[in-house]
Amino acid sequence: MRYCKKCTMPDTRPGITFDAEGVCSACRHYEGRAKVDWAARRAEFEALCNKYRGMNGPGGYDCAVAASGGKDSHYQVHVLKEEMGMNPILFTVEDNFPMTNAGRHNLQNISEAFGCTLISCKPNIRVQKILMRKFFEKYGKPTWYVDRLIYTFPLHMAAKFNTPLLCYGENVSFEYGGGSDAETWSARGQIENGVAVGMPMEELLGGGVTEKDLSLTLAPPKAELDKLEPFYLSYFLSWNSFRNYQFSKSRGFHDLTHEWDRTHHAENFDQIDSRAYLVHSWLKYPKFGHAAATDYTARYIRYGLLTRDEAIPIIKARDGALDPLCVEDFCQFCGYTESEFWAIIDKLYNPELFDKDAFGRWVLKDPIWAQ
Repeated sequence: MRYCKKCTMPDTRPGITFDAEGVCSACRHYEGRAKVDWAARRAEFEALCNKYRGMNGPGGYDCAVAASGGKDSHYQVHVLKEEMGMNPILFTVEDNFPMTNAGRHNLQNISEAFGCTLISCKPNIRVQKILMRKFFEKYGKPTWYVDRLIYTFPLHMAAKFNTPLLCYGENVSFEYGGGSDAETWSARGQIENGVAVGMPMEELLGGGVTEKDLSLTLAPPKAELDKLEPFYLSYFLSWNSFRNYQFSKSRGFHDLTHEWDRTHHAENFDQIDSRAYLVHSWLKYPKFGHAAATDYTARYIRYGLLTRDEAIPIIKARDGALDPLCVEDFCQFCGYTESEFWAIIDKLYNPELFDKDAFGRWVLKDPIWAQ
């Protein structure tokens, strides 16, 4: 494994690239912000909003936000409603797992703090459990069904409510490194990114799952999709997830302080809605050798909040330490014993990146702290 010379990101992150100086594409993109004319981008955004403002008459919704209730969603709603004068409707997908206190509070707060209608999709629990077990055991991607709905549900609802201007937060590939990292305001291609790209129908059917159960996981027909204008807010504004967090706290957003200190995270404010879901994001560790602590220390370094030397001990202590409460909730939801869970995890480790030590533990061959 090679690691970015500026941040902590390894070259095993899918789609990330390193230049001749050993610097990752995410760091180079962040550096490029200094050359952006943000006033011109702001004017471009205002023109986009003007195109749709009031399109459904006085009091009608004129845009939509794909919202989770998190820190970034709070900021997105603020920009659209309070800065741009739009009237957004919010669409969210809940994952059916037991929620944290903060997660429950934040979904209510985003509606109350900004005075917005929030429409929530609670996925088919039976189908979710079947597909979670199937994709966990086969691919190490247990939340594919929920993740796919997070991308497709807002598209369906934007078409139904005639709110073609649909707001997403950041272009993940561009901001943090990934395969589709062209700098663009349009989020039209987001539905085919690596997180929740569509699965062949034959992979999904069976075990009690029928085509009727999967209709919302399909993108809207092309004729409907072509009428939508999904966009990344991060193109128009200088995106900073820590600054979004600070703003959102001022509007009632709750983090996990006094509720839960997650053993495998470097912060307490991102992806905090439920514990079981975090098994999915942690599974990057056995497959690619890095997880949430690497992700966030890399951002902190770019934001000037940590040095690389300060970040490395955090990664060493936390990145591979999947929180036991995540395991507990995940197993209860899916019907695994914890022995069954860890036996599946054991098979997901990439032997090109890990060796087993004398105690039966998987150990990273080329950790950042040894380079």
